[in-house]
Amino acid sequence: MLNEKTILITGGTGSFGKAFTKEILKLYKPKKLIIYSRDEYKQFLMQKEFSKYDSILRFFIGDVRDKERLYRALDGVDVVIHAAALKQVPTAEYNPLEAIKTNIYGAENVIDASIDLGVEKVVALSSDKAVNPVNLYGATKLVSDKLFVAGNAYVGKKKTKFCVVRYGNVAASRGSVIPFFKSLIDRGKKELPITDFEMTRFWISLEEGVELVFKAIKEANGGEIYVSKIPSFKIVDLAKAMCEDCILKEVGIREGEKLHEVMITPEDARNTYEYDDHFIIYPQFNWWGKSSVKPGGKLVKKGFRYSSDANDKWLSVDDIKSKLRSLTIEY
Repeated sequence: MLNEKTILITGGTGSFGKAFTKEILKLYKPKKLIIYSRDEYKQFLMQKEFSKYDSILRFFIGDVRDKERLYRALDGVDVVIHAAALKQVPTAEYNPLEAIKTNIYGAENVIDASIDLGVEKVVALSSDKAVNPVNLYGATKLVSDKLFVAGNAYVGKKKTKFCVVRYGNVAASRGSVIPFFKSLIDRGKKELPITDFEMTRFWISLEEGVELVFKAIKEANGGEIYVSKIPSFKIVDLAKAMCEDCILKEVGIREGEKLHEVMITPEDARNTYEYDDHFIIYPQFNWWGKSSVKPGGKLVKKGFRYSSDANDKWLSVDDIKSKLRSLTIEY
């Protein structure tokens, strides 16, 4: 699938970019893998970590806001994974125009450059926060999703296909709750703050996120939004799994935070099909002149809602402990 292909990852030095790089180099033999990002120090560290792949890896300093630099970087690229974004909710609230420039205008630049330079497939990473957004970050990701889905309408006779992969916070990713709890526990704290005792989240590992991206690269016809079928957990159960003796203190939901993660709304259900290990939200428009619904799926029921509080798969405290043992937690 990706053998002898040239792949570019925007935001490639992040948690997902490094995990995707490890898997692609393990499973395939790409012609070239380009890491496109802004931070020269992170690129330096990643270059050292993957030094034995110097003949394949390329590191481009660049920003998705810079369309001219994107045009240079995407020349000859077959597949793009768009992972670059300003992701911190408080940062986006305080710097709204900066979030718009990166998450919306940056998406537009990736779309234009990919079409003009004949990229075959573009997979954009999304977030649960793009669904019924209550903060600016989520709103910018909703617009980004809409842009990538609609990008298929502008391809014309070109071969480019755009799709989206949506999931929530990756377990143990930077800035998420697991590293936060671990930092408190490692400092000897015996009280863990819980925003709301009823709060739930989905659990997805980096490896599962990478697998879903591989699936999208392989089979997407253009315009689909892929959503993993993953278990839910309660934040209080996570805290108990990480520190049995800690006191849990409810401190209230932060600005822009949701009580539960939502991946698919009842409005999206009209175009959502369920498969063995994922859902696909199909576009309302058909640009390819044939049915894009893949075999093996079943249209979900009217009014279906996929959210972390209404899931049929749940992790117990013991399940969470088992999963935590396999994670590398950095903070």
